[in-house]
Amino acid sequence: MAAILGYTDENIDMAAAQLGRGAVVAFATETVYGLGADTFNEEAIAKIYALKRRPAGNPLIAHVVDLAAAKRVSTGWSRRSLKLVSACWPGPLTVILPRRPDVPAAAAGGYDTIAVRSPRHPLARSLLYACGGAISAPSANRSGGVSPTTAQHVADDYEDQQDLMVLDGGPCILGIESTVIDLSESKPVVRRLGAVTIERLAELLGPIEIDMVIEQGVSPGSAHRHYAPRLPAEIVSSDHLAQALAGGTVAAVVCFSGSIVPPGHVRFEMPGDPEGYAAHLYEVLRRADNANCARIVIEAPTQRTGLWSAIQDRLSRATSI
Repeated sequence: MAAILGYTDENIDMAAAQLGRGAVVAFATETVYGLGADTFNEEAIAKIYALKRRPAGNPLIAHVVDLAAAKRVSTGWSRRSLKLVSACWPGPLTVILPRRPDVPAAAAGGYDTIAVRSPRHPLARSLLYACGGAISAPSANRSGGVSPTTAQHVADDYEDQQDLMVLDGGPCILGIESTVIDLSESKPVVRRLGAVTIERLAELLGPIEIDMVIEQGVSPGSAHRHYAPRLPAEIVSSDHLAQALAGGTVAAVVCFSGSIVPPGHVRFEMPGDPEGYAAHLYEVLRRADNANCARIVIEAPTQRTGLWSAIQDRLSRATSI
């Protein structure tokens, strides 16, 4: 099993040294745990794709400590992009900009653009300072599966990788991935909904276009089926929850307080606020996957604004066939 190490200066330095030697290291961010490698080391980047079983055309996010580091991997910085990152970095916003020629294309899924963000989590920032460069990292789960929000989730996913170092920064506070906004063209376009809301982006930039693709593109995590549990899963409205559970096989039911779940099913109750729901979503999906049930039934949230829009997106992708 992968080795879980605590957040200490000694372990940060050890992980930075490992990255410098071309190894892959898992680490905490405020969104989900990442599986990272040196952005400029093409062989190390290839190890991420192999470990995750990730399709080669799915880009990675280059994590950087600040704007100066971001400019070492990307170009095309404008007044618009500078305004956006000054308001949202460090934090859960990823921007897509033209990739510098010296950055391996493999780190960007073969695209001429690159996704970049500056994480807020102190462990991630300590690791970036220790490395002195950029760390390309997707979520630290097997490709397409439920993202990890604890170090143990990563260790569970990589039981066969005894050499993988996992830096434990505790449970992820936000619990869903960053928002991805494409700034590589004339109009800003949101490619993935996430922890920074559309409403917040509109405050900063004005009207925002959303292009939620149904196949993999320049944004990480934009495949139609993604963030998905192993068990068959469906999302149903509150009005149809009882019907979905009647007469069927035993289900792990992800629901809200007060929802009626017939006896014989396993209930997982979710917080009613979007921040709490997002923070617990992936953990609960993993628990539901291991609850000795035949399927997962998710009660759909009714709200679709703010952070709920990103939650709805994750639930849709997790239950797609």
